Amino acid sequence: MDRYVIQTNDSASLPSVLDVHVNIGGRSSVQGKMKGRKARWNVRPSDMSNNTFNPIRAIVDNMKVKPNPNKTVISLSIGDPTVFGNLPTDPEVTQAMKDALDSGKYNGYAPSIGYLSSREEVASYYHCAEAPLEAKDVILTSGCSQAIELCLAVLANPGQNILIPRPGFSLYRTLAESMGIEVKLYNLLPEKSWEIDLKQLESLIDDKTACLVVNNPSNPCGSVFSKRHLQKILAVAERQCVPILADEIYGDMVFSDGKYEPLATLSTNVPILSCGGLAKRWLVPGWRLGWILIHDRRDIFGNEIRDGLVKLSQRILGPCTIVQGALKSILQRTPQEFYHDTLSFLKSNAELCYGALAAIPGLQPVRPSGAMYLMVGIEMEHFPEFENDVEFTERLFAEQSVHCLPATCFEYPNFFRVVITVPEVMMLEACSRIQEFCEQHYHCAEGSQEECDK
Repeated sequence: MDRYVIQTNDSASLPSVLDVHVNIGGRSSVQGKMKGRKARWNVRPSDMSNNTFNPIRAIVDNMKVKPNPNKTVISLSIGDPTVFGNLPTDPEVTQAMKDALDSGKYNGYAPSIGYLSSREEVASYYHCAEAPLEAKDVILTSGCSQAIELCLAVLANPGQNILIPRPGFSLYRTLAESMGIEVKLYNLLPEKSWEIDLKQLESLIDDKTACLVVNNPSNPCGSVFSKRHLQKILAVAERQCVPILADEIYGDMVFSDGKYEPLATLSTNVPILSCGGLAKRWLVPGWRLGWILIHDRRDIFGNEIRDGLVKLSQRILGPCTIVQGALKSILQRTPQEFYHDTLSFLKSNAELCYGALAAIPGLQPVRPSGAMYLMVGIEMEHFPEFENDVEFTERLFAEQSVHCLPATCFEYPNFFRVVITVPEVMMLEACSRIQEFCEQHYHCAEGSQEECDK
């Protein structure tokens, strides 16, 4: 082994002398150093994987109970409208996919942010005078979940925090904490149809707050914010200079007595990343086509956030190209009656479920206004044999074969969530079983015997 010393020019980043060992005889010094080390396998999961936690999976997977073998299982727990086959997508949507596949044009890679023509279609579909959009304002993603992930990744660094709703979609926490981002929970108020406690929300903001997540219409609440309430939310964001991630995957899925207001149409001052997709409104969650709409009329995001989203999108090279190829026909040719019929069914089921559960002593459902869910409060003092909502829903499953998600999954104990996409006959049967279960386990709270006697 020969040794050479090489003099270099002065540099702030390099030492002035490089001590170089050259292997001439065929034996490396590294091999010599490795002789004293006993090689062994030491493969460990990354910090990111260890920090990834899905509370729904943790709770559901740890359920040890089995359903009543004498009763058919009715699942009111899965937010997938396709499960029971009663809510198919429109034939125009299916035909658009067939045509895109048969064309042979969409078998290769697309740009990571999506085909320009597909982004133009999304921009045109959502463009309005109050919130103008161009293709450059659209990033196509692999479902709305990836849209949310990209938005969190571009807005927040490890050690910063984001504000998320309680109760709220569990994926926000799952994604944030896997990236080392802290979550702070702002409260939704059931007595006000799940409006945000704005004073408590604003108290959470500090100099490390990277963004505010607003989900409207809501999963798990089925609530729809009024224009006035949305304006108050925007006022907080503008006052505190906090950008908004708007999860609007259930946008336009509002029952006939309400109105959906896209958040970006109500402010020119607050920068907003709006996340949406085909999954819910078009009833194709498995097709995995979502989008980010960039609303930044004051140029607060500037090129940096836009460029950051492009870079992040390059990690998986974009969503399915065949669905992108079908997007123009899906957006332009889906008939209005399809949307109307879907919402009519959901509203009817929501009213049926709400009415049935509201009549059961010990339960306090909150009337929904949109999306696919409603939340039901459990007056735990009347069910003393159950410690919490998890035990309540476990026993409901074991005795009545009705599966509901305990709202602990959504950071909101002593409630449970009902999915209202099941066929009407199943919804009626499920509500009947829930009533039977509650009647069997209901106890008068201490000091309220007179009320029970009524």
